[in-house]
Amino acid sequence: MAGRRDRLQDDARLRVLHLLQENAEMSQRELAEAVGISVGGVHYVLSALIEKGLVKLGNFTAAKDKRRYAYILTPKGIAAKAAIARRVLRRKIDEYEALKAEIDALRDEIGEEPAPGGLGAVRR
Repeated sequence: MAGRRDRLQDDARLRVLHLLQENAEMSQRELAEAVGISVGGVHYVLSALIEKGLVKLGNFTAAKDKRRYAYILTPKGIAAKAAIARRVLRRKIDEYEALKAEIDALRDEIGEEPAPGGLGAVRR
């Protein structure tokens, strides 16, 4: 089972890859804000993705500031994004099922029944 750090890294990688696939011209600052991590954290994630060949760095030619870059997903990056998404989805489903079981146990303990069609409760 993956540790908490691995899960957080998978979440960050997936979100960065998704955002870059939608807009390769996002700055590290924009990515950090969208993902909810520090600019340094985004720099670390991007460096690792580039080193692994999942993202390539290109110049953003339309920018006045030629120091701006475009972060382009490679075919390997697209495949990795799908693999990470499958892992994250499986983990989220497992977390959901565990949480649902805990909610059901608490409802039994306090004598509540689930409301029809939702997570709300009906008192007995």
